[in-house]
Amino acid sequence: MRRYLARRLLQLVPVLLGVSVVIFMVLRLAPGDPAEIMLGSQATKEDLDRLRTELGLTQPVHVQYLLWVSHVVRGDLGRSIWRKRPVLTEVLHHYRATVILTFAALTLSAVGGTTLGVTAAVRPNSLLDRCSAVASLFGASMPVFWLGIVLMVIFALELRWLPASGMFSPYGGGDLGDLLRHLVLPAVTLAAATITIIARLTRSAMLEVLGQDYIRTARAKGLVEWAVVVRHGLKNALVPIITVIGVQTGVLLGGAVLTETVFAWPGVGTLMVQGILARDFPLVQGCVLIIAMTFVLINLAVDLLYAWLDPRIRYA
Repeated sequence: MRRYLARRLLQLVPVLLGVSVVIFMVLRLAPGDPAEIMLGSQATKEDLDRLRTELGLTQPVHVQYLLWVSHVVRGDLGRSIWRKRPVLTEVLHHYRATVILTFAALTLSAVGGTTLGVTAAVRPNSLLDRCSAVASLFGASMPVFWLGIVLMVIFALELRWLPASGMFSPYGGGDLGDLLRHLVLPAVTLAAATITIIARLTRSAMLEVLGQDYIRTARAKGLVEWAVVVRHGLKNALVPIITVIGVQTGVLLGGAVLTETVFAWPGVGTLMVQGILARDFPLVQGCVLIIAMTFVLINLAVDLLYAWLDPRIRYA
């Protein structure tokens, strides 16, 4: 296990390097000049040249990249061109909000999707199973931004049950209850598509497991149905379910960019959009790098979880 863990940690290095190269080159190919954005259209050529030199934009692209990577490995993600603060400080300040939103959406997706999938598998071709299939089709087809706006109009503007945007109320509040009220709409919006994916895969995995001989043996011994389904069925179907949950965690991190923008949630996604609009190269690179690192670490945790769920799985 230790050798496998060390090997997987080493494999993270080329993945993160590849991500850094892609985002670095994409940002440089995008139109616009950070110096002109910062100084405005009325800036003189001398001022623009001086600012480009200060930002290192006059050097070749590969030199800029190597300098940036050399600072990253030392824990320095650079300084934000727009906010005039260290990028790592800015990203970590907003990272907590993204983790809260993603964790809430992941919890809704895992619990809701697994429950719907198991229920549909226990009663295949029933009305509940057919309704679950139709709901999955709609859930997977609805864009995140469209669903967020619809929920905002219904529950915030018309019914006035929940706040429309932000993480806390601007006047008072700030406690856990205030946070949960602001979290409901963006978490449901972000989790909608993932719930349907987990539900359909759970149904397929459970149908395969419930047809095995040991399930029939457990029923023949007189075990109650819930024990057969949960202790013998769901436990043996968890490996593919955990796999899709781990993959969907990355989808939730990526979808958080749209969700945070729609609901003005002060997370890394909102910070990244603001950095893109301001042509803040270091800030956007830092945001993407932190999100990519989170995703690969989650995949590593999922791989290690396999051996705990299924003792037959061993790592050389």
